Amino acid sequence: MDIHRLSLSDVARHVKSGALTAVGVAEAMLERIARLDPEFGAYVLVLADRALERAHGLDAAMSRGEAPGPLQGAPVALKDLLSTRGIATTCGTKVLANWQPEEDATVVQGLEAAGAVVLGKVKLTEGAFSEHHPAVQPPVNPWASERWTGVSSSGSGVAVAAGLAHGAVGTDTGGSIRFPCAACGLVGIKPTYGRVSRHGVFPLAASLDHVGPMTRSVEDAARMLGVMAGGDPRDPTSLDAPVPMYPASLRQRLDDVRIGVDWGYVLEDVHGSVADTVRNALTVLADLGADVIEVGMPDYRILADNWVITCGVDCARAHAATYPERKDEYGPALAGLIETGLNASPDEYERLEQERSRFRRALDGLFGGVDALIAPCMPTPIPGAERSPPSDDRGPRERFIRFTAPFDYSGHPSITLPLDIDADGMPRTVQLIGPRLGEAGLVCIGGAFESAAAFEYPTLD
Repeated sequence: MDIHRLSLSDVARHVKSGALTAVGVAEAMLERIARLDPEFGAYVLVLADRALERAHGLDAAMSRGEAPGPLQGAPVALKDLLSTRGIATTCGTKVLANWQPEEDATVVQGLEAAGAVVLGKVKLTEGAFSEHHPAVQPPVNPWASERWTGVSSSGSGVAVAAGLAHGAVGTDTGGSIRFPCAACGLVGIKPTYGRVSRHGVFPLAASLDHVGPMTRSVEDAARMLGVMAGGDPRDPTSLDAPVPMYPASLRQRLDDVRIGVDWGYVLEDVHGSVADTVRNALTVLADLGADVIEVGMPDYRILADNWVITCGVDCARAHAATYPERKDEYGPALAGLIETGLNASPDEYERLEQERSRFRRALDGLFGGVDALIAPCMPTPIPGAERSPPSDDRGPRERFIRFTAPFDYSGHPSITLPLDIDADGMPRTVQLIGPRLGEAGLVCIGGAFESAAAFEYPTLD
C-alpha cells in the first residue's frame, strides 16, 4: 500500500480499523520526506522523533481500548508560524530564528487531540508576506519546478502536493491559502474570520489573518476544519459558535443550491484560460442541479487597492518588539511592508475600517439571494517561479489580489477547488465564497463538484 497516495481520511480510517498502524504510517512518511524533500524543500524542520513518539502513543492508546480520534494517525505539517512548545517557530524570518514558544498553538493542540501526527514545520514567505527571506531557499512546485508555489503558505502547499504530508495548516491574509492551493492543485478552506482560533499563530495582520486546512480532497479539508474550528477564550476574536460535522455535509447533487456570478468581476482583465475555468466550473455545477444566478458584486476596489495599508499597520504592530531595532535582519519585502504601516496615517486606516464594514454588510446582503459566489483565485495562470505575486509594485499587486483580499477584509469563508489541467499541464482552480459561518455549505458544494470534476492528482512516486 502506497501510504502517501491515500487520502488523509483513508489513513485515519485504516488506522482506526487496524489495517494500518500510526507508527507504520509515520515511518513511511518520514522515509519519503528524507528521500524527496531535499528536492522540493518544503520543510524547515522535520520532527521525526516527536512524530514517532506521538504515533507510538496513539497505537498504545488504541490497544488499551481508547477511542480513536477523527484524524487518527493522519500525518500533517504545520506552517512555521504556528507555535510549538520548545520547538523553533521561525515565521520564515531570521529575526525569530531562535524563538521557542512556551506552549502549542490552539490549532496544534486540537489537531493532536484528534489523533493527528505532526511530521514537521514547513516553510513560508518571510513573516507570511509576499517573498521568502533572501537567506531562505523557496520550496519547489512539484507540478513544475519553474512555476510559482503560491504565497505565503508555500511549504504547506508543496508538502501536500508532493505527498510529503496528507494535510497542512495554512494561513490567509490576502490570499495565502488560496494562492498555494491554486498553484499546487489542492483543496483549501479559508474559514470565516474567527472560526479557527489564532492563539499561538504569529500574525501578519491580526485583523485579516485566517487559519485553515490545505489538503488533496474536500473530505480531508472538512475533517481537519472540524477539529480546528471552535471558540477559544485565549483568542478574543474567535467565534463561540457550534461546530458542525463538516464531512456529513458531503453530497452528490446540488438541486437546491444557488451559485452567484458577477461576470464583470470574474472576467475583467482576466486571462482567457482563467475565464474558461470559471465557465467550465459553472457548467459542472449546473449539471449537478445548481442554479446559476447573475449578481452584482459589492464594490471591492478601495479595499483591494489599499490592502497594503491595513496589512502594513497591523504588521508593524506585530513586529514592534524587533523593528526597527533589528531592521538589518529583515528582508526587503517585509521591511517595506512594515515601513508602509509605520508611515500610514490613522485616518487612512480608519477609512479602510469603515470601507470594510460597508463591504461586509453589502456582501451579507448578497448572500440573502445565493448560497455561494464563484470567482477565480487569481487573474492569470500559475506564474513562473521567478515572480512573487503580489508584487511590490502597487498596481500589479492590487490587480492580483482582487479575488482574494476583499474576503479577508469581510471575513467570509471560501473553498478552493481544482477543476482540471491546462494546456501546460498545470492545475486550474476556482474558489467559492460563502456566507459567514457557511463552511458546511461550501463543503457540500465542493464535495459534489469534486466528484463530478474527477480531478486526478498525479502524486509523485
